[in-house]
Amino acid sequence: MTMPESQPAMLPELVGQEVVVDTKGPFVYIGRLESFDADSVALTDVDAHNTAESNTPTDLYLVQALKHGVRANRRRIHVLVREVVSLALLTDIVPY
Repeated sequence: MTMPESQPAMLPELVGQEVVVDTKGPFVYIGRLESFDADSVALTDVDAHNTAESNTPTDLYLVQALKHGVRANRRRIHVLVREVVSLALLTDIVPY
């Protein structure tokens, strides 16, 4: 896989690991990073969480996912890179 110029150099190291993708909109995605290119990030076994429809703050939701595991509601998704605000390992979530 050739890394697009616009992607951080560490992205290939995250392939195969559970990540959190924060977007510009109300959605947060938790899933296994399958692949990426200049246009999208592909995740598998994904929990697509709409923060606008939840009473649980996003940070608490992520801590719960870290503690109890990811409850996948999608087998596979592609998130457009232009919508991504951040991408981090699920294990980098700091429980409180």
